[in-house]
Formats: sequence, C-alpha cells, structure tokens
Amino acid sequence: MKPLHKGFLIAVLQLVIVSSLGVKLLYDRAHRPRIWIKSAVYDPNLPIRGKYLSLSIEVPAESFTEQPHAQPYYGVSFSPYRCDLVLRSDHLVAVGNERGEFFANVQRRDNSLLAVINGETAYFLPEHKNGPILCNRGEELWIEATIPRKGPPRPIRLGIKKNGVLTPLSAD
Repeated sequence: MKPLHKGFLIAVLQLVIVSSLGVKLLYDRAHRPRIWIKSAVYDPNLPIRGKYLSLSIEVPAESFTEQPHAQPYYGVSFSPYRCDLVLRSDHLVAVGNERGEFFANVQRRDNSLLAVINGETAYFLPEHKNGPILCNRGEELWIEATIPRKGPPRPIRLGIKKNGVLTPLSAD
C-alpha cells in the first residue's frame, strides 16, 4: 500500500472516530433529560487558560454519613465525600457512596444538606463573548445541562436566577 493511501486511510479513520463522538453527544442531547442546576464559577488554578468557565454545581445531598474531621477551608468546613449524581423527578441529587464517581463538599444550609461538586463541569464560551457577571447579591448562576448515564452533567447554556425568576443568557 502506498504511503498516500495509508495516510488517507488514517485520516478517514480519525474522521470516523471524531464523528462518532459527535453523534453520541448529539444523541444524548436529544434523548437524555435536560435540567437546570444551580452553579458557581471558580478558578481551577491551572496553568492553561482559555475561554471557558470551570463550574461547581450545588445539588441536594442524601445518604451521607458524618465525617468527624472536616477541614476548615477559607472559612467553610471542607469535607471531601464521594458520591454519585442521580436524577430524581427533574432534580439532580448527590447520593453518598464511598466508591462514587464524584468528590463533593457536603454542607448544611437552612436545615438542608447540600453537596457542592467542583471541577467536573466546564462551559466553553464563544470566542467573541465574555463570561456572565453577577451584578447583585441576590443573583445566582444556573446551567442547563444534559444528564448523561455516566459522567458529569454536560452544560448547554447559562442562566441567571434573580428574585425566583430564571432567565437564560443569550448565546450571541
């Protein structure tokens, strides 16, 4: 086989692999549930930078056992638990599991247990657009995401919730 034919064959093979991933992601977006999840932007402190937001997601937590040695971290008690994310009636819930897929910081707020999951979700911004800016203290950042069978939620778009009203941000 000529080197030109080998190169062409490898190029076609790579195209098929990349296309199959794209088809899978499009299929999941069309057939898997989509929900809005409360989120926050944080700086992952990585040497690579780009036009993306590293998002932590905040979801209700259940089935977590109390850990006796929670570490203080910037004034917040940090307790690295493992959990799985489960979709229950259009809400994502972190379920404690010592062999779970995600690390979560479990916190008690207003008589409810919340899990904050850092670093699993990245939202890539269009080249010509800046990230969202929360102007008021009462505003919250939310993401609409596809929930795959396994893995972290896949963000579709961002929204700002203010006074109980969720407003999706335009993609333009």
